[in-house]
Amino acid sequence: MTTVLLIDDHELIRQGLAGAFGAVDSFEVVGQAGSVADGIAAAQSLRPDVVVTDVRLPDGSGLDVVRTLRRADKQIGLVVLTMYAGDEQLFAALDAGASAFVGKDAPTATVISAARQASIAPLTFTCTGLAEAMVRRMSSGAARLTDRERQVLELLAEGHGVAAIAGRLYLSESTAKSHIGRIYDKLGAANRAQALVTAMRMGLISSVAPPG
Repeated sequence: MTTVLLIDDHELIRQGLAGAFGAVDSFEVVGQAGSVADGIAAAQSLRPDVVVTDVRLPDGSGLDVVRTLRRADKQIGLVVLTMYAGDEQLFAALDAGASAFVGKDAPTATVISAARQASIAPLTFTCTGLAEAMVRRMSSGAARLTDRERQVLELLAEGHGVAAIAGRLYLSESTAKSHIGRIYDKLGAANRAQALVTAMRMGLISSVAPPG
């Protein structure tokens, strides 16, 4: 049984979602909340497998819920619902650590499917239109990696340090560091861990090994 916490400040929406999840044998709604503070408290108390949260809440953003819960638990599924499903909001949800991003105009079956996927693979990111949004982002240059940067990224993902990367690619260590710095900049990351998590969620790499 997959347990679910619903966070939305509109009771009608919460009750509608609760009814939809309740009609599926494999899900159980264990709690509801209407604010960021109550949602985080409920998640910490109830320990649900999946949290489904609206973005706009009276005391902040559902993305604050996502960031807080993701920092504490890498295995929790985090589904973001929004009325405003543009690229900016989509990538904000991805960067916050969400498992899925769903527009409120989507059928309830889509929300349930996103929750199911989030419970299975919480560190992946699913969203209708993600591929098209990625093309737009990459074409804008925001996260476009060169072939050499992709090679460096793959070696980072395999756990290699600067010296090992330089040796494998026949580069100087300073050049390897420069490539790594540009990768961090393009992925909006401050360090190796953030860069690799972002790259994995964007589909640039498929797995991450511990640092060598």
